[in-house]
Amino acid sequence: MNIDDLILVSVDDHVVEPPDMFEGHLPDKYKDLAPKVVTRPDGTDAWVFEGQEATNVGLNAVAGRPPDEYGVEPTRFSEIRPGCYDIHERIRDMNANGVLASMNFPSYPQFCGQYFARAADKDLGLAILRAYNDWHVDEWCGTYPGRMIPLALPPIWDTGLMADEVHRMAKKGCHAVTFSENPEKLGYPSIHNQHWDPFWKACSEENTVVCLHIGSSSQVVVTSVEAPIDTLITLQPINIVQAAADLVWSPVLRRFPDLVLALSEGGIGWIPYFLERIDRVYKMHRAWTHQDFGDKLPSEVFLERILTCFIDDAFGVASRDRLNIDMVTWECDYPHSDSTWPLSPEILAGYLQGVPDGEVAKITHENALRVFSFDAFSHVPRQEASVGALRAQATDVNLGYRSSARLKKEGTETVSVMSLAATIPR
Repeated sequence: MNIDDLILVSVDDHVVEPPDMFEGHLPDKYKDLAPKVVTRPDGTDAWVFEGQEATNVGLNAVAGRPPDEYGVEPTRFSEIRPGCYDIHERIRDMNANGVLASMNFPSYPQFCGQYFARAADKDLGLAILRAYNDWHVDEWCGTYPGRMIPLALPPIWDTGLMADEVHRMAKKGCHAVTFSENPEKLGYPSIHNQHWDPFWKACSEENTVVCLHIGSSSQVVVTSVEAPIDTLITLQPINIVQAAADLVWSPVLRRFPDLVLALSEGGIGWIPYFLERIDRVYKMHRAWTHQDFGDKLPSEVFLERILTCFIDDAFGVASRDRLNIDMVTWECDYPHSDSTWPLSPEILAGYLQGVPDGEVAKITHENALRVFSFDAFSHVPRQEASVGALRAQATDVNLGYRSSARLKKEGTETVSVMSLAATIPR
């Protein structure tokens, strides 16, 4: 396998929204009420909406920073890599990483638009949310056709409005929507409740994938007040097993047979045992729990309908024979602290050695493009979409660490992909 020949599509990256994102997307009566970025007296940046402040930087914007500076910083736009919030620089960073296309989750609105859902004026909240979606599809994704897979926010407070927005976004070519891994934690009915049926129905009709990102319940795994941050980081992706179990045993997958959901940033190494476990539970307990999957096992339904995603998962790739290879996808997670940028091809190649070419193609790009109804090659010819071809367009992109602590003293050292690749442990 030649790394330069790989075609990479990431189904999970993130955008740090730029301060001017609402310009030109709101009705006149709401223009003065739109969220705005302010600089606090201490020099940090924050979004303000209806008098409430929210920050959107920290571990979600550390691409290009030295690992020893990861933590609660950066706290202002001037400290983060422009590719986090500038679409032109993002494409350059994608090229430097050899990534053809990317799907970007929101930052400051939170994963399923909770920030807008909390608006006191729900008409204003809906206008802001729709403006966000229009900006995301028309500008963030539309500026470079074939490079960004669109992803919509739902007005989670009203399922009728959610259905309407799914249909509206589908007309714009957007066939993905974020949702909560556990809406009950947000104060809404659980996924076991028929409350969400209008939303599921609309997604089924539009071939829109429902993406459940880790952390989209606005809660993280805290085992103890004394536990180090390493505990939280370790458990965060694996914790999505709770959402997986909810989905399998809820009526959703059986009542909406065309619905597809994605466990975004959840990894895949834990899935083989999970499948074994749900089948055992079904066989041993169905007589009294009254679950009924017809002529299928729960594991078969999961494998058919749940899109799985991984960043850095050697065990998962090695166990792919226990998965549905047509529903396994790859993610880069730029610009978060778990991201493999800018060495994604080199790191991924370590896991793909010995994997048949057809399976490599499915994992790296074919599954993502099919499931999200995204035709990248109609805009970017296949011969220009490979790692090698994209990196050839980005030889001037500086991949050196941008340290806020040392930047003023030393500047930023120019570093290439080749020199960084030499540091990967073999």
